[in-house]
Amino acid sequence: MAAPVESAKSRGLPTPRPGPLPWVAMYHSVGDCSFDPYRITVTPERLGMQLAWLHRRGLRGVSVADLLAARARGEARDLVGLTFDDGYADFVTEALPLLRRWNCGATLFVLPGRLGGDNAWDPLGPRKRLLRAEGIREAAAEGMEIGSHGLTHVDLTRADDVALQAEVAESRAMLAELTGARVDGFCYPYGTVDARAAEAVRKAGYAYACAIDPGPLTGPHALPRVHVGQNDTAWRLYLKHRLHRLRRRPVEGV
Repeated sequence: MAAPVESAKSRGLPTPRPGPLPWVAMYHSVGDCSFDPYRITVTPERLGMQLAWLHRRGLRGVSVADLLAARARGEARDLVGLTFDDGYADFVTEALPLLRRWNCGATLFVLPGRLGGDNAWDPLGPRKRLLRAEGIREAAAEGMEIGSHGLTHVDLTRADDVALQAEVAESRAMLAELTGARVDGFCYPYGTVDARAAEAVRKAGYAYACAIDPGPLTGPHALPRVHVGQNDTAWRLYLKHRLHRLRRRPVEGV
């Protein structure tokens, strides 16, 4: 059964204030990117340089939950959201030490239906190992937010009603049991979202959900994100951060 829907007010959170949409960076894997047809990988060296750039700019990476809470208090000016999709095992071995070094938090979106498996949904490869339950618990123990990426990484806009319910609601229940903590965040596989999928996520009790560029659906359950990859040097990051603040308009409830 899906968890009851709770508003920010019922959870004791302040009401969001109007302003530009928060800047949320989208990462996936951290490791060898010599063969990377889907551009999902950054090297540890590049991630370290990107986190150092944030630090030099007076910015700090945090989880999406912390970013939205700070925004609601009017205290998010110097914060950016960091997200890592799919739950690759290299998050613990490669990303986590760098996040600790630069005093950053992040949201890790995982697939409880594929624990210890691999990214079989990427036909061109390369195959990348996904975290097991103990790896997810380790990330949570280090202060990372754990969110759902669905059960098995399917396009929710093409899922039937039964699959949609399982991917959204059952994944949340499984992760809550695995971590012993509340699961407030969801991330749409492939970044694809329509009104039906967003409504299913809202009804399942998630406080927010991340997409990529959801257009008119943009709101608490369809947050836009900016892809950050291996080619994003300091100058490119500056442009992405600057253009986001110029282009994104306030949206009610965010």
